[in-house]
Amino acid sequence: MQNLGNGRREATWFGNLAIVVFLLTQASDGVLTYLGVGLYGLRAEGNPLIGWLIALLGPLPALATAKLVAGLFGIVLHVSAVHRAVAALAVFYLAVAVVPWVVILMHAR
Repeated sequence: MQNLGNGRREATWFGNLAIVVFLLTQASDGVLTYLGVGLYGLRAEGNPLIGWLIALLGPLPALATAKLVAGLFGIVLHVSAVHRAVAALAVFYLAVAVVPWVVILMHAR
């Protein structure tokens, strides 16, 4: 006989891991973007919406706002038990934001 409690426990574990990785990825992207824009200027930001927000508010308030909003949306998905979407978004941001920034900043002079 199958224990239904284990499936729920695994889903909870996966969901918790997904949201933690998502939030850490968002925070990392924010810090790395701040460093990159500080070193290379606004032209280093590839997202035109974030670039506009940085031009409007300045780097720190713009990135804090953007990452707070992204984090809140991730939490809404997590609370809605859409854990695979949260995990997919975490992997996506890691691949298209965090890793590229790390590579760029490793070669900064």
